[in-house]
Formats: sequence, C-alpha cells, structure tokens
Amino acid sequence: MTNHKPEAKSRSDEAAEGPDGGWSWPLVGALFVSTSLVFGLMRSLGVFFVEFVQYFEESAQAISWISSTGLAAQQFFSPLGAALCNAYDTRVVVMTGGFLAGLGFILASQATCLVHLYLSMGLISGLGWGLVFTPMVATVVANITRRRALALGLGFSSIGIVSFIFNPLFQFLVETYAWRGALLILGGLSLNIVPCGALIRPQRRPKAPEKVDSESRPSCAEVLQRVASYVELPLLMERPYLTYTSAVTLLNVGYFVPYFHLVAHSRQAGFSDYQSAFVMSAAGATDILGRVASGWFSDLGKFRLLHLLTLWTGLAGVFIMLLPVSSVFGSYAALMVISLLYGFCSGAMTSLVFAVVPMIVGVERVMGALGLLQLIESGAGLLGTPLSGLLKDVTGNYIASFMVAGGFVVLGTLTMTTLPHYFSCTDPPSPRRRSHDDNDKSLHFELEQISRSPSDAGHRGVQ
Repeated sequence: MTNHKPEAKSRSDEAAEGPDGGWSWPLVGALFVSTSLVFGLMRSLGVFFVEFVQYFEESAQAISWISSTGLAAQQFFSPLGAALCNAYDTRVVVMTGGFLAGLGFILASQATCLVHLYLSMGLISGLGWGLVFTPMVATVVANITRRRALALGLGFSSIGIVSFIFNPLFQFLVETYAWRGALLILGGLSLNIVPCGALIRPQRRPKAPEKVDSESRPSCAEVLQRVASYVELPLLMERPYLTYTSAVTLLNVGYFVPYFHLVAHSRQAGFSDYQSAFVMSAAGATDILGRVASGWFSDLGKFRLLHLLTLWTGLAGVFIMLLPVSSVFGSYAALMVISLLYGFCSGAMTSLVFAVVPMIVGVERVMGALGLLQLIESGAGLLGTPLSGLLKDVTGNYIASFMVAGGFVVLGTLTMTTLPHYFSCTDPPSPRRRSHDDNDKSLHFELEQISRSPSDAGHRGVQ
C-alpha cells in the first residue's frame, strides 16, 4: 500500500513531461527567449562601438575585441556548462548563467577603461552565455523526439527576429540614456534568462552508492575520471563524433564570412549603402524562414536528417562562392537572388546541426557532446573572418575571400559523407551509454556461463 502513491505520482509526472507534449513546448519558448538574449543581443552590440570609440578614444580594432572576447568565452565555457549540468542541476546552471550575463552588462555600465569592458561584457557575460546556450539546447533535444528539428528551428528563429528589433531599440536607448544607461537596461533585460532557466524541471538522478569508509578520499585518478565523464571526454576517442565535429568545424570557417563582409563587398561592387544594407537584411529574413521550414520538413520523416543537413550545407557553400560572381557584372538583382538563397540554406542547416548530434552520440550524452562541439568549433569561427580579411588585403577584393569560405563549407559537407552508415536509407540505432546495471548484468551472465556444468552445455548443444 505504501508504494502505490509514489508510483502513481511518477507516472503522472512522466505523462505530463512527455517526449513531445506537456512541458516540452514551454521549454521551446524558453529556448526562444534565451537564444534571443544571447546571440540576438550579441549581434546587435555594434550600436555601442561608435560610442566606445568616441568615449575611450581607442581604435576600432581595440573596441572590436569586446565582442570577440564575449563570443570566444561563450564557446570556451560551453563544456563547463555541460559538465556542471551533468554533475548537478541544469535548472541551477542556466539560472546562474542568466544572472552572470546580466551582471556583466550592469558592471560594464560603470566601466572607466577598456579592460573593464573586456572583463565585464567579454568574460563575465560570455561565461554566463556559455552556461545558458548549450544546456538549453540539450534540454530541448532530450525532451522532444518526434518534432525535434522543428522545435530547434523555432527556438533559433529568435536570433534573426530580434536582430531586426534590437538594432533600432539599442540606438534609441543610447540616444535617450547614453551608453551607460543603455547597458544598464540591457543588464536588466538579460536577467530574463533566469526565469527561462526556472522552467527546466529537475531530473531524477539515481542514488549514489553508500560509502563504506567515511574517512577514505577518492584518488586523483578517480577525480579526473569523474570530471572526464561529466565533460564526456571519451567522445573524442569515437570516430563518428570526431568525424562529425571535424565537418562542423570546417563549416564554421566559412559560415560567418558573409555576415561580416557581404555588405562591404556590395559597396565595393558599386551599389549604394542602402542597397548593400538591404542585401544583408533580405538574407536575414530568408534565414528565419529557412530555420522554420527546414525543421518542419525534416520532421516529416521522408529523408534522413543527415542527408538533409549535407544538402543544405552543400548548397550554402555553393551560394557563398556565387555571391561575388553574381556582382561581377553589376547586376543587383542577381546579387539579391543569390543572397536570398544563401540566407535560406544557412538558416535551414543551423537547426539540423544540433538535431543530428543525438543520432551520433545518443540522447544521454548530448549535453557533453554539444559542449565539446562548441569548444572545438570556436577556433574555426574566429579564424574564418580574419582569413577572409587577409585574402581581401592581398587581392584587393572579396572574390577570393568568398571562394575560399565557400570551399571550406563544401569540404565540411564532403567530410560528413564519410560518417558510418551515411549511404544507408535508414538511421542506425542511436548509441547508448553503458550503465553500471548493464555491466552487473553482463558479469552475472558470464558467471552463469562459467558455472554451467559441461553435461548441461552438451545437452543444450544437442538440442
């Protein structure tokens, strides 16, 4: 009689949380808001650059390190966020990250030199972003199965939507309250990540085994092994994950180049400032459409997600290489069409990059897998733009820059085709982490085989 109520309660909780219903879709809303306050806000910080240059009387290169530090910190601390979620509670980690993100902007509003901005907006807010993005994505991936790609597409669509809203909003805040007051307001806005993290329900964890000797302490090797399991370092020894990570890293080298240099290339091609800016805005609009449409089409189940991902990445690489070719003859219409197609394909591939990860490593290890993926691809993201700028300085135009960027994306697509079972029409079973219970069962089975008498074994052989 005493065991009926807990069982009924656990079953009702599982039914409420459900794989694709109940509390799963409010988590998509939390992902929508949190990503808008991370990457959408990160994309719109350029409004403050002119104010910083005038106030601190520093070069544009020195000011640009503020956003670069924040982006690098977000990706560098992603494995830390994944490890803390595996060791403790995802809800607490995300709420802490939201608090740090807001705290960084609040402290930045009182900055008196650039070092203060590097430490506040760059390091502290970047650390908070690293504790937010990967755990939120992994939570949505773990709670939604049938419409996973659509859920990620809807969650990531906020990045493009708020980019149109934040730029004029931030400019209004700077003109009304100066840059210090605007940063203070952004700090309060970033604190909205905290209630987004509060929506995450704590997961039940198996009870830890009781200690035999209370005075005994774990050795250094045991501590390192435990940390490695939290970060999921054994994934780096598995060929499918290494192949997929290498492919995504190559994609990142060329993925961000049009976002930074397409406007400058359009101006160099002879188009007006307004026309050049509208090209990037149009690509951003189709980027939003591509994220949602790709997620909806992928969840229909007509094709494998991995095949659709290679399709969108291959097309995105080709369209990047066609961007300078379309403007060689001075045709604004051709440049606009190619930009629209590139925006759609780049948005379509974004949600699938994360949706494929659980098929490579399994749902149980997706938290650590996403953290390591963010860490490894961070170097490629920071390398692509300087390499593109170097090629422009050497050649005098952006043709070689876009050709090389598109080539990296195509090379990443070809790398994905080397994954095991790529040419199969059906997905292979997702790998599962081997638990201690499974090890005990297999050991018990082996002992039974050893203790079985030879006569019994011969009798089973005759049968």
